Amino acid sequence: MSGEAGGSGGEGITVGKSVRTISGLTLVSRVLGLARDVVTARIFGDTALGSSFAAALAIPNAFRRLFGEGAISAAFVPPYTRLLRDDGRAAGALASMTVGAVAVVTGLICVLGEAGLAAIVGSLTPGDPSGRSLRMIMVTLPFMPLICVAAILGAMLQARGRFGPWAAAPIILNLCMLVVATPFFFVEGADAARWAFYIGAAVVTSGAIQVVWSLIALGRGGGWTRSFGPAAIEGKAMLGRLVPALIGLGTLQLSTLLDTAIAMWPNWVGPTFMGRDYPLDTAANSVLFYAQRLYQFPLGVFGIAVATAVFPALSRASEDPSAFSATLREGLRLSLFIGLPASVGLALVGGDLSAVIFGGQGPGFSDAGVARVGAVLVGYATAVWAYSLNQVVTRAFYALGDTSTPMRVAMLSVAVNLTLNLVLIWTTPLREAGLAWATAASAMFQCVALIWLLGRRMRSEPLRDPVTLRSCFRTVSLSALMACGVIGVRFLPIGDGGWPIWRLLAQVTVGVGIVGVGAWIVRAPELRALLGRSVDSGRG
Repeated sequence: MSGEAGGSGGEGITVGKSVRTISGLTLVSRVLGLARDVVTARIFGDTALGSSFAAALAIPNAFRRLFGEGAISAAFVPPYTRLLRDDGRAAGALASMTVGAVAVVTGLICVLGEAGLAAIVGSLTPGDPSGRSLRMIMVTLPFMPLICVAAILGAMLQARGRFGPWAAAPIILNLCMLVVATPFFFVEGADAARWAFYIGAAVVTSGAIQVVWSLIALGRGGGWTRSFGPAAIEGKAMLGRLVPALIGLGTLQLSTLLDTAIAMWPNWVGPTFMGRDYPLDTAANSVLFYAQRLYQFPLGVFGIAVATAVFPALSRASEDPSAFSATLREGLRLSLFIGLPASVGLALVGGDLSAVIFGGQGPGFSDAGVARVGAVLVGYATAVWAYSLNQVVTRAFYALGDTSTPMRVAMLSVAVNLTLNLVLIWTTPLREAGLAWATAASAMFQCVALIWLLGRRMRSEPLRDPVTLRSCFRTVSLSALMACGVIGVRFLPIGDGGWPIWRLLAQVTVGVGIVGVGAWIVRAPELRALLGRSVDSGRG
């Protein structure tokens, strides 16, 4: 850490190195994911079919975030990390018990979900447009248990300090989808609806491959056993933390599913609600989905990478207040250093980015659909910094064994989100962009509440030590300078009257250049940590 009393520069460098590993591989995955989105957007566009395809991916992914990368991972990583250090046999027993339980529970949910969906589809009249959407969900739902098991295996790798294999796993998903989706453009008379089912099957196949990939990466280091006795005490403690974590993260995933349900109402139910015209149309969920994919690019490459890298370090330092504080502040500074410029920049270039990615000649999004994606993206982008900080602060609570506080805050944030969703789509002309602004506002509320409550628990404000305050001031100043530069580029006659790729490139180049050069000039420790250079512990 740079300038942290009680912290070591070595720990800060370790976090920075882990972030570089995760970010580098995630960048490859996100670039492939962007290519995947361009391809699928050209196939489905801003249509009812595009909305159905987006819902079919969103539902199993919500369960993945809840079971695989959310509550169970949060409850599992701290004790597993400690057992790896103290008792390898008990660590293997805990891992075996957790993987087995995840496989059984998520498998059962999948079977019940398939049965329920089959019953609903069977009750629909022939030709009901909602039937196709529900059948797509039936195709993709088996992805859920597979990717949840793979995510726990990935958590085991991360606890062992091996961040590369799991960071690379999403590349498998994107490659599978691209391999199946791309031939659509070379098959004469290809049916987009049929191809949606092919791509859904590719998603499930990728889940199975990711399980195998993670098992190979673990090798014999998993310590698999059928005897759970050595982990009985830790297993019971994990279960105690798991229940509130499931409730807390479950409310967040419920919020995500509610957003999907609100956007999919015209597709699943009809164009009216209680006798009134519904404010969203059948393309709304497609617009939301592709806007989400764009704002999740910087969040996945950097924001989640920081939280993923810092979580095991926080778990190891949970019994050392000084080291824990130093590691937490390192994570918060890195997250803000990346997240705030990303928020500002993405909000400013959102319209041009949407036009470049989803516009142009050929099938895909209409001009109106591209503009709608841009409007939604601006709403989401304003809170990239908050999404990033939330990832770190929530994991800090989990590392301390406290899953109830994030649960309570999550429930409040869901209430805020749902209230704003309904208010903004019904009383403003924002339409689906109202869902994005509601999500951003609730994320900011959650961020402020979590940091305040964590400060009370630590008896010190996480963002108010001198080193962190100077870091925040630098980051805000660099972001403001970047905004001025990007806005200035918009007044230049670049990319006018056509595809705005050159204007977008100019804005991105100027924005990244201002932040990068500015951080180098002021010798920002965050930049030096990310670049892998040693940080002078005496500098702030």
